Amino acid sequence: MKFSDLIKARKSIRGFQNKAVPLALIDEIIEVAKWAPSSMNTQPWYVHVVAGEPLERIRHGNMTNMMKGVPAKRDFPMKEAYEGQHRKRQVDIAVQLFEAMGIARDDKDRRTDWVMRGFRQFDAPVSLVLTYDKKLEPAAISQFDLGAFSHAIVLAAWERGLGCVINGQGIMQSSVVREHAGIPDDQNIMICIAMGYPDDTFVANHVKSVREPNENFVRYVGF
Repeated sequence: MKFSDLIKARKSIRGFQNKAVPLALIDEIIEVAKWAPSSMNTQPWYVHVVAGEPLERIRHGNMTNMMKGVPAKRDFPMKEAYEGQHRKRQVDIAVQLFEAMGIARDDKDRRTDWVMRGFRQFDAPVSLVLTYDKKLEPAAISQFDLGAFSHAIVLAAWERGLGCVINGQGIMQSSVVREHAGIPDDQNIMICIAMGYPDDTFVANHVKSVREPNENFVRYVGF
């Protein structure tokens, strides 16, 4: 597949088959993705590949804490509430997903369950937890590098028939993830990626987000 076709075809997958992903395939994906660019070749990433019982404990701990109202706590500062055009785009994709799933605006139970799917890592069979050394803080450039690495992972997975969703909700209770994934204390948790074989019967998997036209965000200077 041409790169231009691959990047346009990839989409976030939020429903997965109950099917294990071979370790060798995950390792192959990481082998490809590690060639993503990084600042001065620092390669600041670590990958903790979690499945089975440890992942189930993470799901349970995340949901329990969130249902109890335990405040979210990441390993790095982040603006949790978007505003303006960023908020509008966030709402737009949520509307697309809720319409596809048939979730009404006043259906609080199904809306809550949808939110909980994120904390359950979307029930994926595998979660890749990406971390970096705490000594790199303030780590904006390293976090930028992990973003490039994440993108490479989801593209390499898609090329091989696997779906992913980059999942910020899954690490909002970082202490839960740290405990059950055995993350060393000297690493900060950046993000997790839910991965598995897409379930084509899950209607939200057919939702494709839209992108702004270039003229809304591109400036050409000196042409």
